[in-house]
Amino acid sequence: MLKQMSDTLINVKSIILMVILMEDPYIWMENLTDERVLKFVNEENTRFREFIGELPDRLIDKVKKYYYLPNIVEARITKKGTFVKVNEGGKQIIKVLETNEVIITSETLEKELKDEILLQSFTVDEDGKRLAYNFSIGGSDEGITRIIDFENGKIVEEIKPSLWNITFLEDGYYFARFYRKEKTPDGIDAPAERIFLKKGKEEKMVFGEGLGSGYFMSIQKTKDKKHALVTLSFGWNKNDIYFGPLSEPEKWKKVYSSEVPAHPIEYVNEKLYIYTREGRGLGKVIALENGETREIIPEGEFPLEWVIIVKDKILAAYLVHASSLLKVFTLDGELIEEIKFDMPGQVYPLDNNGKTAILRYESFTIPYRLYKFDDNLELIDEVKIEWHFTVNEDFATSKDGTKIHYFIVRGEKEEKKAWVFGYGGFNISLKPRFFPHVIPFIEMGGTFAMANLRGGSEYGEEWHKAGMRENKQNVFDDFIAVLEKLKEEDYKVAAWGRSNGGLLVSTVLVQRPDVMDAALIGYPVIDMLRFHKLYIGSVWVPEYGNPDDPRDREFLLKYSPYHNIDPTKKYPPTLIYTGLHDDRVHPGHALKFAKRLRDMGAPVYLRVETKSGHMGASPETRIRELADMLSFVVKTLEVKV
Repeated sequence: MLKQMSDTLINVKSIILMVILMEDPYIWMENLTDERVLKFVNEENTRFREFIGELPDRLIDKVKKYYYLPNIVEARITKKGTFVKVNEGGKQIIKVLETNEVIITSETLEKELKDEILLQSFTVDEDGKRLAYNFSIGGSDEGITRIIDFENGKIVEEIKPSLWNITFLEDGYYFARFYRKEKTPDGIDAPAERIFLKKGKEEKMVFGEGLGSGYFMSIQKTKDKKHALVTLSFGWNKNDIYFGPLSEPEKWKKVYSSEVPAHPIEYVNEKLYIYTREGRGLGKVIALENGETREIIPEGEFPLEWVIIVKDKILAAYLVHASSLLKVFTLDGELIEEIKFDMPGQVYPLDNNGKTAILRYESFTIPYRLYKFDDNLELIDEVKIEWHFTVNEDFATSKDGTKIHYFIVRGEKEEKKAWVFGYGGFNISLKPRFFPHVIPFIEMGGTFAMANLRGGSEYGEEWHKAGMRENKQNVFDDFIAVLEKLKEEDYKVAAWGRSNGGLLVSTVLVQRPDVMDAALIGYPVIDMLRFHKLYIGSVWVPEYGNPDDPRDREFLLKYSPYHNIDPTKKYPPTLIYTGLHDDRVHPGHALKFAKRLRDMGAPVYLRVETKSGHMGASPETRIRELADMLSFVVKTLEVKV
């Protein structure tokens, strides 16, 4: 009887929600070709320009100074040297580090295509004979892949849309293709992903048959070049691992399955080393041998973030309050040494050929350091800022008593103006990171804070689960706690988030506008009842919940920012920014939210970039966007320029 009453109540609520959906007065704004939408975008861009005035012109050179600093973001070790991707002087460059030989630049591509280009990623084979790189126009996720044959210096292939996870073989390559619009070869509706093998002009689907939306897959080859390691992920917390002969995909077999994140590390001495978060969710290393499992590195006090094997050593990175600590082990898990850094930072491997690894370090005031690890850790390149900064850490107490860690970055002077960044989702940790537009803010007397909220992986898988689906309110409460503490310390506060972080800030905005003096909401997910119907949004269902499920829709509606705007509340100045080339998070989220707030009289401003996507934009477009963001914070917090 009770169950029947409960089901009836859910059905009544479902009908009410369907009425809400049917009565959405702004749904027309999801059509980006609608003349009314384009008119609204133009009007709002003009209105934002009028509000921000000449500040961007005064601040853009400050942003450009730090954005233009050399920054190595990718590296590949080959027999011909270390190929790197460098952002420098407003250009994106792929070159050989040791010889400085330039392979391709974003500037060259822009001249060829007469448009703004984002150079996305690249890979090279071990001999340095073939290079594949991806680029897109206007920062879209979907772009173009080109493959260069260095023996003749020519482009041998150009593929649209772009391919991912290219793994070169002697006579071809594996790759992953993400279907955004059309069905997969096996008839599954988009969005969905598949792995293919290409030899000559022939390509064959070899993995993923029958798998629907929400599944992601990646392939890597073992350092002996004999085996394939394939990771199949569903959402952000379930993984299967497949293993088999590199050249015979039909023999790849599932060897490990986990309801938590897991991935293969390497196959060494007939042992398959695996990273898994089974147990307390903090991460450990196990080895599979002859059908038996052995624990190599057990769970520790803090999360184990990543693991690689170099020569006969295991190099492992731990997150200690969102900062990296390295530990070196034997292949049997015996601790050899710990490696600490001089200030909180993040470290991760860019490449590893089994004999040498290239690691990248980054912090709030250090764009990058490049390290080589073989027997020891050796600094080989770095860029740093010659100015005095302090990086401190503190904790706030969330609504349920959970301690929430956050970083605080200050300069030589302080005006009690805080710019606070948050994310809280998708198992992503916020670690010390260099923001070129934040450095000028600190130089002007501002304070930058970054909060480590539930939903991320700063404290393991349980921390992630405590901020997903029906637990999402915890993330908002965590951020509110940090903002409240700063307000209690007499700071004026600007809250900032992007993508899922845009959902964070927009939700806190409608729930507790009193804890912020300004809000910056970038490329956001906001309509939680329609996100799964826009672009590739259905792949986020495992993280957020399914709006088509009455039980999930109930908790989604409780916090959905688009549905919880309260005209009786006083909202602070708010900047919502997005890009028309964002093909991951539909710009309609931002447009509808801005329009609804505007129609209720809230002091909201909308900035829509016509040449920017979720992945980013060309350097010049990105610099303008960052300068506008800095200007908005400076104006709304009344920072002295």
